[in-house]
Amino acid sequence: MSIETTEQTQTWDNVDWQPPMPPTDLIFDDGEPLETNRHRIAMNVLIRSLKHHWAERTDFFTGGNMFIYYSSRQAKNRDFRGPDFFVVLGVDSNPSRLGWVVWEEGGRYPDVIIELLSASTKEVDLGAKKTLYEQVFRTRDYFVFDPFDANSLQGWHLDLDQGYQPIAANEQNLLWSHTLGLWLGTWTGIVEDDNTTWLRFYDSSGLVLLPEEAERQRAETERQRAETERQKSERLAAKLRELGEDPDLL
Repeated sequence: MSIETTEQTQTWDNVDWQPPMPPTDLIFDDGEPLETNRHRIAMNVLIRSLKHHWAERTDFFTGGNMFIYYSSRQAKNRDFRGPDFFVVLGVDSNPSRLGWVVWEEGGRYPDVIIELLSASTKEVDLGAKKTLYEQVFRTRDYFVFDPFDANSLQGWHLDLDQGYQPIAANEQNLLWSHTLGLWLGTWTGIVEDDNTTWLRFYDSSGLVLLPEEAERQRAETERQRAETERQKSERLAAKLRELGEDPDLL
């Protein structure tokens, strides 16, 4: 008696296999504050001024000191907290995000990143993180600035063939972000009772304002307009009196 055997060829069609799912137990707060209160203010100045400047736009997201998850391994090791400031263009501006999870955002990485240097982070920000943003994130513009050193601003733009290339400052010592269509430079003044040199955005009209700065500017413009009208009325009244007319009776 012979037994007939049939060789079965295994194909992907009959393999019960599913790709591994990305992790879902992500944390978005490690309880670690920014290095100093000035670092916190500096981050908020960048976020709030850009949001105010682009108030009518809904196609970008900006955040700071938020976790960015870009791989299962990194999420498992939890070895990367995230940049101090970042912008992603061409996405919805949903403010309810707890962090930026690349695989939930269509594979999108930050287009612009700013790190606020400190003695404890400078080496990493200019070394490992700069390499990560250049080679993995492919972030188009990367800037660094130390809130305690007014002359520390540096920037790089990503060349697809040569990697990060330094951004040269213009005559006003501003660095151009081609991605944002804005300049980055320093401004000295008081923010939250701290009088120092801050990293700020600039456009063709000048400083990109915070909401409260824009309101003060609007109020001052209105005050000047009212003062101009008052002076105009006084000159007219004086002229009428010269002509023998009582302006109060007109």
